[in-house]
Amino acid sequence: MEIIQRPATAKLPAEMFTGDAWADVIYRGEDPSRARANMVRFAPCARTAWHSHGLGQTLYIVEGIALIQSRGGEIFEAHPGDVVFTPAGEEHWHGASPDRFMAHIALWEGDDVDWLEHVTDAEYTGPRRPARTP
Repeated sequence: MEIIQRPATAKLPAEMFTGDAWADVIYRGEDPSRARANMVRFAPCARTAWHSHGLGQTLYIVEGIALIQSRGGEIFEAHPGDVVFTPAGEEHWHGASPDRFMAHIALWEGDDVDWLEHVTDAEYTGPRRPARTP
C-alpha cells in the first residue's frame, strides 16, 4: 500500500473548455489498468466542449448544479450526490450553471476521448429540464 503522489491542480485548456475549469487527478491507472478519476471544478458558465469517450464516462456531482446535455437531447440539471452515466461514443457536454460553481468527479477508462467543437452560448442557454426539489 502507498500514498500516491498527485500532480498539481491543472487549469484546463481553452481548446476543450469554455470558461475557467481546473482538474485534480485522483487516480490514473498504469497498465494494465485503464481507470481514470479526476476532480473537476468549473466556474459559473464554464463547460466542456462537445466530446465523447470510447468507453463511456460517469460523473459524480459533488457541489453546485451541473448542466449536462447529450447531442440532440435536452439540457438537464444534476445536483450533489447525483450520478450521471454517458455511454461509449455518445457526444455530450457538461459544465456549471450560470450562477454557481460546480464540482464533479469524472470517472472513465483509457484516454480515448474525441474532443469536438465548443458548445455555443445559444446551446448552453437553451431550454433545460427544471431542477429537482432538494
